[in-house]
Amino acid sequence: MQTELSRKLGVEHAVFGFTPFPAVAAAISRAGGFGVLGAVRYTAPGDLKRDLDWIEAHVEGRPYGLDVVMPAKKVEGVSEADVEAMIPEGHRQFVRDTLAKHGVPELAEGEASGWRITGWMEQVARTQLDVAFDYPIRLLANALGSPPADVVARAHDRSVLVAALAGSARHARKHQEAGIDIVVAQGYEAGGHTGEIASMVLTPEVVEAVDPLPVLAAGGIGSGQQVAAALTLGAQGVWLGSIWLTTTEADLHSTALTRKLLAAGSGDTVRSRALTGKPARQLRTEWTDAWDDQAGPGTLPMPLQGLLVAEAVSRIQKYEVEPLLGTPVGQIVGRMTSERSVQAVFDDLTRGFEQAVDRINRIAGRSGQS
Repeated sequence: MQTELSRKLGVEHAVFGFTPFPAVAAAISRAGGFGVLGAVRYTAPGDLKRDLDWIEAHVEGRPYGLDVVMPAKKVEGVSEADVEAMIPEGHRQFVRDTLAKHGVPELAEGEASGWRITGWMEQVARTQLDVAFDYPIRLLANALGSPPADVVARAHDRSVLVAALAGSARHARKHQEAGIDIVVAQGYEAGGHTGEIASMVLTPEVVEAVDPLPVLAAGGIGSGQQVAAALTLGAQGVWLGSIWLTTTEADLHSTALTRKLLAAGSGDTVRSRALTGKPARQLRTEWTDAWDDQAGPGTLPMPLQGLLVAEAVSRIQKYEVEPLLGTPVGQIVGRMTSERSVQAVFDDLTRGFEQAVDRINRIAGRSGQS
């Protein structure tokens, strides 16, 4: 599963694996792919430094990268308290009522929310970069599109490639104009923040729109056959996230959530604004249903929604309240039926890829004979 891009980065397989878990990122790189650590939940520079140190010690010299969440335009002078003050009391009451309905216990006194994600804030994201650029990362990816121009320049000064996610050809062209090196075409099927165009349509559109920039296909990819399909459509690699959630190296801190993921089918996800305020594909739960119900107050825009529900999500996860328990995940969840190691996932991907290539070669051979 090699392409021009994978050879440039010195990896065996053109499989880029996004994950919030350092152990998974390191295992992806050791297996011959390219591990990308999600940084959005690192609000303390020391925590990110600790985990990058761990990756360095366990990646066996293989390349890896970092994924941040930064708006393209600089936002300065806005504190977390300023944003908190914008949240209406009616929305806070709706959260309290929903949790009370399901008997969700309070956190212990003084216990902080583990889901209080502030990595989207300008000052937090930049402190993440201050740490990351002290490490030999080979790729900086931004989940919100093109990062600010000074960040792109800073990465390029360190010979770090910059990738940006796009949900349409129009977005992809803007990334190209901003000097991005790699475009991740993220289809409708993908977990997390995603657009409305399916991967089969989106990938070739983006490939054509930004040629000769390399494109990674994302969304609905969890088998070697699907990897082969993405490369056939013109992508130079694939960007996988959901498939790693049920690997043995992942640390979800919740056996109940793992069980729900393993039991879910491809129709058990929904694009909802319940988690962050932007449409994000996740497991459908009574929590997402409550927020999507027209009788409710409706979700708030990003980042207000994320701050509003942070403590609630932490409580739901800590106490494993199954009707409300969910996580961002793509439609590929239907293929995630057992816990496997990262290496086992790669073994399955390579077998399926070889089978697909052999099948296409046989078809092409028969066509040539006719």
